[in-house]
Amino acid sequence: MFQGSIVALVTPMLDDGAVDFASLKSLVEFHIESGTNAIVSVGTTGESATLAVAEHSEVIAKTIEYANGRIPIIAGTGANSTAEAIELTRNAREAGAQACLLVTPYYNKPPQEGLYQHFRKIAESVDIPQILYNVPGRTSVDMSVETTARLAAVDNIIGTKEAHGTVARIAELIAACPNDFIVLTGDDSTAMESILAGARGNISVTANVAPALMSQMCAAALAGDEALARELDGKLQSLNSKLFIQSSPIPVKWALQQMGRIGAGIRLPLVTLDQQCFGDVRDALAQAEIEI
Repeated sequence: MFQGSIVALVTPMLDDGAVDFASLKSLVEFHIESGTNAIVSVGTTGESATLAVAEHSEVIAKTIEYANGRIPIIAGTGANSTAEAIELTRNAREAGAQACLLVTPYYNKPPQEGLYQHFRKIAESVDIPQILYNVPGRTSVDMSVETTARLAAVDNIIGTKEAHGTVARIAELIAACPNDFIVLTGDDSTAMESILAGARGNISVTANVAPALMSQMCAAALAGDEALARELDGKLQSLNSKLFIQSSPIPVKWALQQMGRIGAGIRLPLVTLDQQCFGDVRDALAQAEIEI
């Protein structure tokens, strides 16, 4: 169920910062039509850090409602408070999510034993498949391969999204964890190489704007068609870079606005894309053959 191109979906917003549910519904349809394999609702790209618990859970529930069983929904339910993460995970389970994605606690920088106890506690508290998420560039804590392997022994922890940014880390995780443990990459720039090295798929920011192309690239890599995967990935590489020219999701939301998919809304402390970056993102969209 969880392989291929999995979009880390943005949360569209109105100019006043309120969630734009009409645009959210449209985005879900866009991804279903484009061949995206699954949707992550309210992950980092979905501005989880600035959504209150109630609206965080509402966006997940609405995404599940709009999908109506046509595409798996993975709910982003991580937090730097274990109790809050359990609450969000319970809410997602009740709403009908197929799995939850739980980021390593940010800012408080727990040690490896703290990470282990945090994730184990959530898994034991809520009976739903759970995917770990390691993104040290955003959280300032790096969950080790050894800690991930320990957690892989917990029954309902089924996989990990690894955004360390190196193919070597992906290979280490695959070697250390059971064969049925799902290793996904969370780094668009190395996604193709990671899948060729054994990752099951890519939880992607780029898929927000190039869902069909990302899905085709992931499928080619999973099939072992390296030549086709490299050809398709070549069209994505500029996007993979320029969509991080400022803090994500600033560039990807601006790109989607230019595509007519969402409005300009984004929540403080994030702001809209700096004008000096417009040309770079437009050029990247053109390279991926996306019309604006």
